[in-house]
Amino acid sequence: MNFVALDSLLLTYLVAVTLLTMAPGADTLLVLRAALVRGRRVAVVTSFGICCGLFIHAALSALGMSAILARSATAFELLKLAGAAYLVYLGIGALREAFARPRQAGAPLEPAAGSDTPRPRGACAAFVEGLLNNVLNPKAAVFYLAFLPQFIRAGDPVMLKSLFLAGVHFLVGMLWLGMLVWLVGNARRWLERPAVKRWLEGVSGAMLLGLGLQLALSRGR
Repeated sequence: MNFVALDSLLLTYLVAVTLLTMAPGADTLLVLRAALVRGRRVAVVTSFGICCGLFIHAALSALGMSAILARSATAFELLKLAGAAYLVYLGIGALREAFARPRQAGAPLEPAAGSDTPRPRGACAAFVEGLLNNVLNPKAAVFYLAFLPQFIRAGDPVMLKSLFLAGVHFLVGMLWLGMLVWLVGNARRWLERPAVKRWLEGVSGAMLLGLGLQLALSRGR
């Protein structure tokens, strides 16, 4: 009976985090931008960074630090503003790329023309970008605080169970984002045209900037 109940509980969690993962937001936009402009591998690394952030939220929730965010309006506002500032930073960076002067013919490109392989520094930056985008999301922190405890039974090792549930969320997130990267990657030959890439950078930059400003100006939780 307990085994069935546990399976039912885990299934409920799986459905909930799947729906949450599929809902469009800053994480999805960041990965799509990476796939469209920088290539599949950078987008996968960005996705990995985003999903690794889930373990940080789970650990903070287990340690009770997320409870501080839920109970302290000041702490929540500070985290919200930090997340908003980071989105604005990403948006401005994308807009700068969009309005940068086109490279002269024969000028060296960052990756080889048509190459899908980022430089090591680019992969590291993509991971950190994805990680920070998720960690600085106050809604994710509060979600883990309010949601995860419902799936932890009395007597369960709280930290291990929290990390296990975050691991389930991690797998769902990587599968979903990976599918988006694959779909976008198939159309990348057309999307690699300089004019199209500049347009995509401009649109994604404006959307990230808008998300950041919306988050900064939003009230309540």
